[in-house]
Amino acid sequence: MPYKNRFHIPLKDIKPEGKSYLVDDPSIWEDPIKEFDMDCRLQGSPEMDVTVIPMDEGWLVRGRLKASVIVPCSRCTADTVIDLDTPFEDYAQRPDEGEDVAGSEFGEGDDHLLFEHGALLLDLCAIAWEQFALALPQTPLCKASCKGLCARCGADLNQGPCSCPKDEGDPRLAVLRGLKVEKS
Repeated sequence: MPYKNRFHIPLKDIKPEGKSYLVDDPSIWEDPIKEFDMDCRLQGSPEMDVTVIPMDEGWLVRGRLKASVIVPCSRCTADTVIDLDTPFEDYAQRPDEGEDVAGSEFGEGDDHLLFEHGALLLDLCAIAWEQFALALPQTPLCKASCKGLCARCGADLNQGPCSCPKDEGDPRLAVLRGLKVEKS
């Protein structure tokens, strides 16, 4: 029975020892990057190796995501290559008997489970995207010592100092600049 997506895995077909899959279609990551207007680009093709193992009340999903992404440095905005190599574990909870499966997805259940053609499916695309989004650094840096951009003229301070006059601080506090405090 054909399913809409080759990465929608029928859970009834998974043997007790589990089954491994390779998720390597670049559109799984490229489409959401475009949809969410994210400031990043893929370098090469990401891959997710995943093993699904049946458990008493659901399925253990264990794998590793590998990707190379180009993002702007959070300090100087230079293109920065980030190599992701992230192991993960997730758990897909089996829906309760009689749980409403209105439409094709479970309303209150696991976001990774689908119901299609009378079969319960695991959406590996959703897992791949979620793991990718979680693996991206919140504040990527081109290097740990990045000096960033000048707040006045926008010059890249990694290239050298800018020609802006040195900030003397708030003139109302000038009288306190010469204040010396002795420790007792």
